[in-house]
Amino acid sequence: MQKRAHFIPKDSNPLYEKFINYIMNDGKKTTARRIFNDSMKMITEKTKEDPGKIFNKAIDNVKPQMEVKPKRIGGAVYQIPLEVNANRQITLAFRWLITAARSGKGTQMYKRLANELIQAAEGQGAACKKKEDTHKMAAANKAFAHFARY
Repeated sequence: MQKRAHFIPKDSNPLYEKFINYIMNDGKKTTARRIFNDSMKMITEKTKEDPGKIFNKAIDNVKPQMEVKPKRIGGAVYQIPLEVNANRQITLAFRWLITAARSGKGTQMYKRLANELIQAAEGQGAACKKKEDTHKMAAANKAFAHFARY
């Protein structure tokens, strides 16, 4: 039995492949890849710019620097602000972008994803709002930062 070679587009990179895996539902990678490629084409049509740059800028704008983690100390639960490591930043950015795209109803997924990526690249949209809310929570709970060592 021969192994089949998987088709990898020439402009593919590990970050794109990871994002495609996050889009994927029920193991349907071909569908996820089609959604991603169509959204990249739509970004090119709408912005007349390189979709790779828009994608990277969107990810950078959505990555959180701080987040809060609940920690139980002496019977009380405190929201403790912590810095987010690089892998988790990318994971959260992907999750927030895809959740925001999926929440919009009425149009095709690739159109919603393209719009969300364009908005995120401009510093707007639901995913950027989620990042700002996370940062606000961390700033509001700065008083509990000293509990992080426990």
